Amino acid sequence: MTKIVILTGAGISAESGLGTFRDKDGIWTRYDLAEVATPEGFARDPALVHEFYNARRRNAAEAIPNAAHAALARLEHALPGEVRIVTQNIDDLHERAGSRAVWHMHGQITRARCAACGETWTAPMTMRADDPCPSCAAPATRPDIVWFGEFPYHMDAIWDVLRAAELFVAIGTSGSVYPAAAFVQDAARAGARTLELNLEPSETVGDFAEARHGPASEIVPAWVDEILRRRGQ
Repeated sequence: MTKIVILTGAGISAESGLGTFRDKDGIWTRYDLAEVATPEGFARDPALVHEFYNARRRNAAEAIPNAAHAALARLEHALPGEVRIVTQNIDDLHERAGSRAVWHMHGQITRARCAACGETWTAPMTMRADDPCPSCAAPATRPDIVWFGEFPYHMDAIWDVLRAAELFVAIGTSGSVYPAAAFVQDAARAGARTLELNLEPSETVGDFAEARHGPASEIVPAWVDEILRRRGQ
């Protein structure tokens, strides 16, 4: 039974070289999000959207999981069946660090999806606007990413585990994007203890019972060590 639900955001991958929305000189600042991260933008200029995500796919492939990713994988392996990671990130660093109980609520950069039939498959490193779907052959392939205005994945399952959790932890998230920003309130109402681990206080820090701030590669392994000591592991 899932007892610990962990929400991760861009901050956990920042030390692996993947930028956050707030980075002043990051990749997001060079594009208009309405053009590259919405269904309407894709309909207007699919080539531009693919160019943007091809660059992000290469960036993610070159990144290396950091100590925070490794610590969460260690926690999951030490407490089988008790830990669920819900990530807002589209990279695969959790999986490459060894985590398996991961839900990507915003999709995955390593996956492609057909806008015509909904089929999904492993994305090539470079995607193009006229790539045919391997299932229906329509030239309608897109990154399997949840764009602004689309409904996140796994939401029913996420709400279920949040309401049954004993502990909810948010790591490296700004608390500015819904519905994830409301997870702490939902978990707390159901009786879970709540903890924020972040580089700096998030927009929802006041909703958490406890908060610890600092680099993810330092505070996440320390927290995992603490949990495992309490469990006698």
